[in-house]
Amino acid sequence: MYYSYMQRTREDLVNLKPHYPDMINEVIDLTDQSRNMIFNYSLEEATEIVAGGNPEKIATIDGHFAIMARKGHIIRMARSLQLPMRYFIVKKVAGPALLIAERIDQIRGWLEENGFGNQFHPSYTRMVPAHHLTEIALVGCPDPNPVSTRFFNPPRNAPTENFAERYIDELVISVSKWLDHIPEHEPIGVLFSGGIDSGAVFLATHHTMKSRGMNLARLKAFTLTIDGEGEDAKQAHDFLSQLDLELFHEVIDTPGSWVNLQDAVKTIEDYKPLDIQAGAMTLALCKGIREQYPDFTYLIDGDGGDENMKDYPIEENPELTIKSVLSNQMLYQEGWGVDAIKHSLTFSGGLSRACTRGYAPMNRYNFRGFSPFMLPNVIEVAEGIPFIELTGWDHEKLYELKGKVVQEGIEAVTGLHMPIFEKR
Repeated sequence: MYYSYMQRTREDLVNLKPHYPDMINEVIDLTDQSRNMIFNYSLEEATEIVAGGNPEKIATIDGHFAIMARKGHIIRMARSLQLPMRYFIVKKVAGPALLIAERIDQIRGWLEENGFGNQFHPSYTRMVPAHHLTEIALVGCPDPNPVSTRFFNPPRNAPTENFAERYIDELVISVSKWLDHIPEHEPIGVLFSGGIDSGAVFLATHHTMKSRGMNLARLKAFTLTIDGEGEDAKQAHDFLSQLDLELFHEVIDTPGSWVNLQDAVKTIEDYKPLDIQAGAMTLALCKGIREQYPDFTYLIDGDGGDENMKDYPIEENPELTIKSVLSNQMLYQEGWGVDAIKHSLTFSGGLSRACTRGYAPMNRYNFRGFSPFMLPNVIEVAEGIPFIELTGWDHEKLYELKGKVVQEGIEAVTGLHMPIFEKR
């Protein structure tokens, strides 16, 4: 007799029953709840929303979050783009346990400390995909696959007006909400290269602080150099000097030995070369800031801006065409999608996977980082930009679009004419 197996639905998971009476189904959550940056709910309220399992309500959570909630034998997890969240099924005699953590090495450490080290393999860990509600039924061996339901679903290529101004306006609004959660005496550091994304974030932060009458002496723009060299420092200086803002600039010079790709792989737990390189540089910069400023806490960066504006060289990736980039929803943020054959359960995809390139280095050196371009309200405006209409499927027009949109938006919102340099 042949049996046909289908992907279970959310209703199927709810109706599943434990495989034997008195089974213990345990949840161990190792994540740091204080890392959540939720602007419109308390953590308890947001957790209750996730527990309810309504994707439309989860979409109303404003900010960066990674939340687990339990309802009976159903475990629900949801995360936005910036914060990683992993899980692992631990096989115990009394029943299954769901282990939740930020990192693979956290999972391995817990398993080894509690006598389950022989169950570990990195590929058995799973990343909760960003922008999805992930539901798991703890019913015993064999544990059913999780069900992922999208809660963030922005329209694409919408014929909207004033998208440049709206994009930067949402950036400024997000920065302002973040500043509300920072003590007024604390300094603010921007990871700054003078490129489009870090430039926009610096100007948005400067504009917000100035408009609100905050002390601008709190603001710094940190740029990395290695052994006194680096093109970023010149670009960053030129950017700020054109706007008479160079007083905010601070170069952090580090020795070349601090740029260690093996250490970056271990820290960000990723495998993509560009993300490893970015992680290595961020590690060096964060280490340099920490050595000079032992008490510094709050950093903000432009990570996610390239993904929003689809600004990666398509020619360098044989898997991509301009049609796949412009036709697939949030391709650079999420990869091919949870239903695609190429989707990695271990790593997720796109920036949902690569978020660790910024998060992990900042977390390692005890900073609280904030990436406003990764927020859903900012991404939603970017996804609505009519890329197809504006580019006519032309690569070069796509690559030119980001600078035009961000520069126009910055000028409309802040009144400043933002310098744009050729991308390196």
